[in-house]
Amino acid sequence: MAVKKGRGLLMVYADIPVVLEDEFNRWYNEEHLPELLAIPGVLNAGRYEAVRGGPKHLACYELAEPEVCLTEDWQQRLANPSAWAARMSPKKIGTRYVRNVYRLIYPENVPAEIAQADMAPALLIGRMGVPESMDAAFNSAYNNERLPLYRSIPDYTRARRFVAVRREPDDEPKYTTVHECLRPEVADSPEWDAVRKAPTPVWTELHSHIRFAQGSPGVYRRIFP
Repeated sequence: MAVKKGRGLLMVYADIPVVLEDEFNRWYNEEHLPELLAIPGVLNAGRYEAVRGGPKHLACYELAEPEVCLTEDWQQRLANPSAWAARMSPKKIGTRYVRNVYRLIYPENVPAEIAQADMAPALLIGRMGVPESMDAAFNSAYNNERLPLYRSIPDYTRARRFVAVRREPDDEPKYTTVHECLRPEVADSPEWDAVRKAPTPVWTELHSHIRFAQGSPGVYRRIFP
């Protein structure tokens, strides 16, 4: 089966003026996503829209490795945009723009059931960071205390965690957690709320030190394909 998820992730968030949204969506769906999916190492991609949090628009690209964004094929595309791309780039027209390249840190490897999984119908995403001195405790508590609790939630599929290798803007938190679900309403379920409030020893102690990005946590539904 085709590999659809690897060790890299590119997340591009944007808020777009309402008067430009229709053309922006056409450009993204008809030109931009197909163009990027043709680049070696880009395994899959999908577009999402926020139902909670923000920015509103999210394009998620699954990469074999984060270094795919540094390849000649990728750089050639950046250096030679079409007229449509030059006009509709979210970096140009977005009122908010976030572009982060990430490396997988949880799970450590990419098992077959993840590698072969399609783009999720819904994503629940946290963009967060802690003081550097707390990194090791934060990652251990997240991976070992918190994430196992989510697995019992109905319509919850999986979680992956990433660390940023490139951030735009520079003050973006370095970590992101991507929860994959069958529907965005999972975030409104009593089971999700119970897990969110469940006390665990190290996490509870660290929680007050976590800094979330503006608009995070966010709940997103897939809109394309």
